[in-house]
Amino acid sequence: MVRLRYIKPYVAEDLPKRMVLIAGPRQVGKTTLARQFLGERGLYLNWDNRKDRRTILAAEWPVQPTTIVLDEIHKYRFWKRWLKGEFDKHRGHHSFLVTGSARLDVYRRGGDSLQGRYDLYRLHPFSYAELLGMAEVQEPFRELRFARAPDRAPLDALFRFGGFPEPVLEADPRSHRRWQKVRLDRFFREDVRDLNAVRDISMVEILADLLPDRVGSLLSINGLREDLEVSHRAASHWLDVLERLYFLFRLRPYHSKRIHSIKKDRKLYLWDHSVVPGDDARIENLVACHLLKFCHFLEDTEGHRIELHFLRDREKREVDFLVAVDRKPWFAVEVKKGKDAVSSSLRYFAERLRIPYLYQVVWDQEESVTRDGVFVMSPTEFLSALR
Repeated sequence: MVRLRYIKPYVAEDLPKRMVLIAGPRQVGKTTLARQFLGERGLYLNWDNRKDRRTILAAEWPVQPTTIVLDEIHKYRFWKRWLKGEFDKHRGHHSFLVTGSARLDVYRRGGDSLQGRYDLYRLHPFSYAELLGMAEVQEPFRELRFARAPDRAPLDALFRFGGFPEPVLEADPRSHRRWQKVRLDRFFREDVRDLNAVRDISMVEILADLLPDRVGSLLSINGLREDLEVSHRAASHWLDVLERLYFLFRLRPYHSKRIHSIKKDRKLYLWDHSVVPGDDARIENLVACHLLKFCHFLEDTEGHRIELHFLRDREKREVDFLVAVDRKPWFAVEVKKGKDAVSSSLRYFAERLRIPYLYQVVWDQEESVTRDGVFVMSPTEFLSALR
């Protein structure tokens, strides 16, 4: 059974008017989603296929109106200029849906602009709310609306197997291990290689092996450089490559004159949190993935300027996450595994930055309560609000 992914209605609405770009990590379900728009007369072409590549370059389109899916077209050096010409020529007759396993917002820099011709959607792995079919859309600067979500089984599956469709839906340890191996092999041998910006792929693989132990901590590029025995520039470049290809994401600290915030250090998380060792770091990574998906969804579908940060000052007070809209704090989230007192840092930053809503997510919590203006919540209830 093919599941209805959360962005499908929005893509369907935009596709007749503009070209649609769907980006996301390898094996997140982009091709499966795109094929659902083909119908009986659609045309699916993959740049990695030699025959399809010839068809693309020759622009051999059907006579009748058709939905044309172009998969991995970003690997073509002049893809943006070529796509602009084809879209302008066939606009109103053919619909173009473009998918890619790299950040298309990075690839589209330079050259002729596609501005005004496309909508970009970032497809994420499954979240708790999506697995349960919850469809609540939140409004910025309003208190999050939560559903009663007593079913913890989907959350336990996400924690163990990650959110990528195949492993989380099968929920089988053996299949999960095999899936991870094949995915990573193809990721480095195909995606990293095709970026044409990395000479020593084996070193990028070693870097990737070092990252799970650094999840949730301030990322030291100097530390990575020393472990790899390479230059700072090389280590930084390889991290950028892994971020472009949806292997990792990094959060910047929120900066304000009201606090003595750090400015340069970032925190690192992985798109596949199932590889993160240690319960505490994996739980934090899981919540980070949900919040990033939440932010991207509101950006891509509603047009809000929304960012995910963390809070840390020079006195080492820290809060795991802050969601900001137009640079203004909306809500802050502290994540804990076991029951504990309300974070003093959460209250400190809330007072200084005037953060409207505060949430402390406790993994072992079953009932949600309010303490000193902080919602202390079970993970199932909190994550039910993050589509």
